[in-house]
Amino acid sequence: MAYKLINMPGGQLVFSIERPERRNAVNYAVMDGLKEAIRLSKEPYVTGLVITGSGNAFCSGGDLSIFHGLITADEAKQMLSRMAGILYELMTLTKPTVALLNGTAVGGGCELAAACDFRIAKDGIRAGFIQGRLGITTGWGGGTILLERMQPSKALKMLASAKVYSAKELMEIGFVDVITDGELFQACEEFFTDNDGKEIGVLSAYKQMLVRKWRAASLWERIEEEVGQCSLLWETDAHHEKVAAFLNKR
Repeated sequence: MAYKLINMPGGQLVFSIERPERRNAVNYAVMDGLKEAIRLSKEPYVTGLVITGSGNAFCSGGDLSIFHGLITADEAKQMLSRMAGILYELMTLTKPTVALLNGTAVGGGCELAAACDFRIAKDGIRAGFIQGRLGITTGWGGGTILLERMQPSKALKMLASAKVYSAKELMEIGFVDVITDGELFQACEEFFTDNDGKEIGVLSAYKQMLVRKWRAASLWERIEEEVGQCSLLWETDAHHEKVAAFLNKR
């Protein structure tokens, strides 16, 4: 199974990517699982959605061994649009969402983490938007999302540098909210404790305020433009050559 769903005692639903042999890279099965997790999170008994990964990686982005077979812009756009739609649903879910960064998060893995409301990181993890090293931009909406989440100048630097940052650096620039050297799920439970005793309707109402702001600012339309730009870069020789070199090196 590419993913696992766990119901926590506090009412949170945990979605875990279970592909440690691929450093939890996203394939179509993981996409299906994320859609299912988002659907279940809308149930009244669920108080929040937590996304994490198994083993030593949170998510290494899209599975290049699969997606490298997408050659043209149109082929790439179908895949990119599908995942962008999922991340938009995740971002606009009216329940608290947390990315539990148990390990490395790079490329699309950072896009997935950025789509969550909060990010809790294990001390020592590393993360970065490395798409530029492969001759493309973010293509799942992550660039647009990051510019909403962080101070624009810091977000732009994080995207353009294609650098992998340490946990401390991620905290300093505002990508990570909490760093823990203890047990991750305990840190997550403590994080959610702040919401204990509060009606889920109150929390949802506050999140809806933010969602209304994003919709008024045409968030989805901007994400679609990002998908289109990435699709055009995807079909270039430069991108395919860089991906081939990466796969051969690995």
